[in-house]
Amino acid sequence: MINGATLATIVLMASGTYLTRILGYLALRNRSLSPRTLYILESVPGCVLISVIAPAFVSDRPADLIALAITVAAACRFSILPTVLIGIVATGMLRYLFGA
Repeated sequence: MINGATLATIVLMASGTYLTRILGYLALRNRSLSPRTLYILESVPGCVLISVIAPAFVSDRPADLIALAITVAAACRFSILPTVLIGIVATGMLRYLFGA
């Protein structure tokens, strides 16, 4: 069974994420954005992905370093969603195999 604090954390984090999306939509719905602003907004998902995987570059665990290499290879071939999924699966399997 899930702990109450864990459930509250998940719900609050999901609410915060959803709220930022809704507020962004409400703030920008009647505006026309410049090409430069659109480019910046399109770059945000990649920046977030890099901030999540960047600590793996300095990891001392072989499973994480191999998973990082697999994720980088996937990023060269696929779009962001398959890359994230491949990275998650590779990390989970390699940590299981390496016992980390």
